[in-house]
Amino acid sequence: MQNRIFAAFIAALALGAAPHAMAQAAAAPAQSTPGGIVAPGIAYANAQAVVGASAAYKTAMVQIPVTYKPQIDAVNTRRAQITAQLKPLYDKFEADQKAPKPDANALRAEAAQIQQIEQAGEREIQQMADPLNTAQQYIIEQISDKLTAATQAAMTKRKITLVLDSQSVLKADAVYNLNQDILNELNTLIPNAQIVPPSGWMPRAQREAAAQQAAQAGAAPAAPAPTGKPPEGR
Repeated sequence: MQNRIFAAFIAALALGAAPHAMAQAAAAPAQSTPGGIVAPGIAYANAQAVVGASAAYKTAMVQIPVTYKPQIDAVNTRRAQITAQLKPLYDKFEADQKAPKPDANALRAEAAQIQQIEQAGEREIQQMADPLNTAQQYIIEQISDKLTAATQAAMTKRKITLVLDSQSVLKADAVYNLNQDILNELNTLIPNAQIVPPSGWMPRAQREAAAQQAAQAGAAPAAPAPTGKPPEGR
């Protein structure tokens, strides 16, 4: 049985690797074919890679471990505690499995206990890491909000009228790669991003869902008010 608590570990660890991978994707152009015919007005780009390669994002990823150090330390400490709590249970479960005559009922009870602790620990770790996840979404949203303007500016300078998603392009010459052009414009529009979101801030998807629910609640017809006097009894 695998310990699934590590799958829920803090986003800060994932964030540390993401900028490097996405920056490589943004900076690596496709191979150019010498003598190929270039169709004007067409380009491709990878929006996610451009955001990850932006100066604002990379700077923010350096600042997050400092700004959120207490939360990261708390998560590390709690994770170590949960791992220590589970180890003897895993050891006993494995030893009981190897017994000459394993007790199936006892093994099921032990497995259920381990699963319960794992799931509770996963929920707790996720809750503790929520400020980090929210901060990452806040940073990405700030940069993404400037992406359309950056893309349009790059298109205007390169005289591009059609931009394709690079993930849908099977193969193309490097001359069609618009990533660096968009990245240059994006770094000008937003050189830095705020790290700590305002109090009560929610990601766009949650805000839109909340607004939709509020609109539906406001559009619900009110119950008709009673009219006249109720009939009097004799």
